[in-house]
Amino acid sequence: MRTGVKIAVGGVTVAIVGAAGLGAYNLVDAVAGGNDSGGTRAAPAPTGPPTAAETERTARAFLAAWAAGDADKAAGLTNDSRAATAALTGYHDAAHVQKVTFKQGPATGATVPYAVTAEVVHGKQRSTWTYDASLAVVRGAGGRPVVGWRPTVLHPDLAPGQALTTGAVGAPPVTVVDRDGAELDVKAYPSLTYLLPELRKRFGEKAGGEPAVEVRAGAPGATAARTLHTVSQGKAARLKTTLSANVQRAAESAVSRRSDASVVAVKPSTGEILAIANAQKTEFNPALNGQTAPGSTMKVVTAALLLEQGKAAPGKALPCPKNATYGMTFHNVEDSENPKATFAQDFAASCNTAFISLAGQVGDDALAAQARDVFGLGLDWKVGVGAFDGKVPADAGAGKAAAMIGQGRVQMSPLNMASVAATVRTGSFHQPYLVDPALDDRQVAKAARSLSPSAARDLRSMMRLTAVSGTGARAMSGLGGDVGAKTGSAEVDGQSAPNGWFTAYRGDVAAAAVVPQGGHGGDSAGPIVAAVLRAD
Repeated sequence: MRTGVKIAVGGVTVAIVGAAGLGAYNLVDAVAGGNDSGGTRAAPAPTGPPTAAETERTARAFLAAWAAGDADKAAGLTNDSRAATAALTGYHDAAHVQKVTFKQGPATGATVPYAVTAEVVHGKQRSTWTYDASLAVVRGAGGRPVVGWRPTVLHPDLAPGQALTTGAVGAPPVTVVDRDGAELDVKAYPSLTYLLPELRKRFGEKAGGEPAVEVRAGAPGATAARTLHTVSQGKAARLKTTLSANVQRAAESAVSRRSDASVVAVKPSTGEILAIANAQKTEFNPALNGQTAPGSTMKVVTAALLLEQGKAAPGKALPCPKNATYGMTFHNVEDSENPKATFAQDFAASCNTAFISLAGQVGDDALAAQARDVFGLGLDWKVGVGAFDGKVPADAGAGKAAAMIGQGRVQMSPLNMASVAATVRTGSFHQPYLVDPALDDRQVAKAARSLSPSAARDLRSMMRLTAVSGTGARAMSGLGGDVGAKTGSAEVDGQSAPNGWFTAYRGDVAAAAVVPQGGHGGDSAGPIVAAVLRAD
């Protein structure tokens, strides 16, 4: 009867079962078979299955070399040293097994079972991984007993062509909350379906979360892999955003009444984003990344330019003819006109031709500079997630005139136009953001200067006139306090109806919405913005 014996090899305890009297001798020589003393002829190469003694000695030598971290020596005791060297090296380097010990069991024929205890270390995470495996001893070259190399020698669930790896799996578990700590769930806020995973991925670890760490088996480079051992379950984090659950709820409800609509709300005093909602729940987020002409809402930026350059003033006469020509002929919606209008009345009625009539009085790059230097448009916004920051290129001729009324090559998103209204409300640009920049040391965009105090005052008075008696009055009806608004209808080639735009503020909340093919902005996008402003 054999008895269990534990032998320390290379600083690692290897328990084997063997016959009494195996004693101490050179394991490698024993496996290699040695040679006869004297000058006698070498014995013929052994044939047939390995003997019980050969099986035990071969397994013991292999496991001892593996435990000692000598991949070359261990691999040399197999019938495929090249494959074994790669696998054993990967066991340490890719699977991050820092230490391994074995308890060898009694052989059954040429098969030797063993229990594995592996210490896995990955970064700050460490874990003890135990499992059972086995190897088979076969005759190699010259009849030498060797381990028949197969991936299952490393682990019984490892298939040919697979390797063991240890690493972080996915993003850490993160609970995303609003500004007041309320959890944001996609069931309640479906517009955040694709946004919340992006936030978790970008900020999970910075918020204190740790991803799960697993030992996995799979083909090198493949995404699909089988988990064999969990080193760490990960650590949950709580990520605070600037969103307001109350405002987000109102925004979700407002856009749901349209087949296609987007809205964003921001806090003018800080730039914090309060709500982001889209009627169409797709991975593309038009509220943040849309790039379409903003129509007459762009007249807020144009009016700021004209006021600061002294080309217009709220009470100064500026006729609104049916048509105006600058490189091409422009007209008003429904061919309206007001020959006795003031600049404030032109703004409140959204008269295109009045603005076009001043195109020749401003430089070709003046509007682009105003948009960039005062309103922060195009300054590489660091919102916390991917977002478009607006585009107002310098232009000449008809292109310049079209840009003044938000057509041509001007492109905006609802986020951009909400920020434009917010800049008017406070007089200074505050780059919108969704996650506190201090969390990841983001450098937010800074505009070169603020609006001049007089231009800011005049713009606020003109936006208020629009909200209480102009094209935005119907949508803003019933909203008291400090309010201002601007409507827009942007014509798009190939569309039967223009896109409806609306931007407005009330107190310390500014919002903008677009309804593709919605027609007049006051009728389509206006109610969406008003609903958001009422929620705060």
